[in-house]
Amino acid sequence: MARLFGTDGVRGVANLDLTPELALRLGRAAGHVLGGGGHAVVVGRDTRRSGRMLESALAAGLCSVGMEVRLVGHIPTPGLAYLAKRGEFVAGAVISASHNPAPDNGIKFFDHRAQKLADVTEEEIERRMTDEDMLPRPTEGGIGLVGDARGLVREYEDFLLSMAPKLDGMRIALDCANGSTYRVAPAVFAHSGAEVLAFFDAPDGQNINDGCGATAPGALQRLVVDRKADVGFAFDGDGDRVIVVDEKGRAHNGDFVLALAARHFARHGQLEPKIVIGTVMTNGGLESMLAREGIRLERTQVGDRYVWEAMERLGAQFGGESSGHVIFREYATTGDGILTALEVLHLMKAEGRSVAELADQMQFWPQVTMNVKAARRREWEANDAFVAAYEGAKSTLGSSGRLLVRPSGTEPVLRITVEAQSSTIASSTAQMLARVAEKELV
Repeated sequence: MARLFGTDGVRGVANLDLTPELALRLGRAAGHVLGGGGHAVVVGRDTRRSGRMLESALAAGLCSVGMEVRLVGHIPTPGLAYLAKRGEFVAGAVISASHNPAPDNGIKFFDHRAQKLADVTEEEIERRMTDEDMLPRPTEGGIGLVGDARGLVREYEDFLLSMAPKLDGMRIALDCANGSTYRVAPAVFAHSGAEVLAFFDAPDGQNINDGCGATAPGALQRLVVDRKADVGFAFDGDGDRVIVVDEKGRAHNGDFVLALAARHFARHGQLEPKIVIGTVMTNGGLESMLAREGIRLERTQVGDRYVWEAMERLGAQFGGESSGHVIFREYATTGDGILTALEVLHLMKAEGRSVAELADQMQFWPQVTMNVKAARRREWEANDAFVAAYEGAKSTLGSSGRLLVRPSGTEPVLRITVEAQSSTIASSTAQMLARVAEKELV
C-alpha cells in the first residue's frame, strides 16, 4: 500500500479518495495505536459538507476499538490541538483540508502534547490498517461512546482572549474564509474591544476558501481600504495560517510576521537564542534583514511539523512559513492564525506604529510562486527537458536570486518559486518554467 499519511495528515477528495470506509479503518487503527480501550480522544472539524460524514465514520472506528470520542464540532485546527492537551484526552483529531478547495478533506491527529504524530507512529497506524484482524473488537460495555463536547470550544476562545491586547478604538477587518474561524475569531476580537468587520463568515459547506481567505486575500485588501479599517487578517479554512493586510490594503505573509517579531525582540534583548526558523520557501530578503540584526535563519523543508521540530531542537522562540503558518513556541505547538494576528497587534502597539509603517521599514526580495497542475510532479528531476530549463534558470539567476521547485504534499501541483532582485525577472523565469512543466509533466 502506498503511504497514506502525507505532510499534513491524510488528504484527498472526500468520498472519492478519502472515503468513509477509509476513515473507519483509520479510526480503528489509530485508536488502537494511540491508546485503545478506556481512553478518550477529542475530534473537531472545519465547515466542509463532507465533515459530518467523515466525522461519523472516524468516530465509529475509534469507538469500535473501545475509545471514548468527544465531538466539539466546528473548531480551528490549533483549537483542536489546544484541547488535545486536556488531561482526559490521549489524542485529538481534526477533519479538515486546510486551505484546499471544498471537495477535498483530510484527517490529522495530534498527540496528548498537542503535537503532530511522529513518522514512526503514522507508519504503525498504516501497518495496523493492513492487518485489521489483529485489532480488538470489544462488545457490550467495551464499546466506546460518542459524546457532544461543543462547549469545550469556549476554552480555546478564553485562551485566545487571555493573549489579546486591549483593542479599544481599533477597527479590524476579518476574512474568515467561510471556514472554522467564523465564530471564534470575531468573538475574540470583539471581546477585546475592537470594532469588528467580519467577512466571509457564513459557511454553507461548499464555500470554504472560495475566493477568500489566506490564499485569496484580494477581497479583504479592498475591504480594508473601503471600510477604513486599521488592519485586516485573512485566515485559511482551518485557521492555522493568517495573511496580514495593512491600512493601505497591502498583504503581508508569514515572513513579515517573523521579521517583525525577530527584530522587536532582538532589539529589546529578548531573543535568545538569536535564531528564527523558516523553510526553503522563506524569502531571501528576510534572511538578509535578520543577518543585519545578528540573527540566524535556519531553514527546514516545507511543513509546520518540520518547523516545530527545528524550534525544539534549537530552542528557537518562534518560526514559521511564508504561507502564514507561524508558531510561537511559548504559547502553541502548531500554527495558529488568530494567535498570530493577536501577536502582530501586540507588536504594533509596542512599536507605536501602524502595520503599513512597520512594513515600509522592511525589504523583501520579489518572489513569484506558480502552482502548476502536474500529475507527474514527483518526476520533475527525471525529465530532461524540465531539468535543462531549471538548470538554465539557475545559471541565469546566479547569486542574485533563488530558485525552488517542489511537488506539493497536499495538492496535485508542482510549486515553482523564483526570487530575484527584479520582479520582472522573477515573474518571467517562473512563467517559463511553468510552461515547460505544463508541457512535460501533465
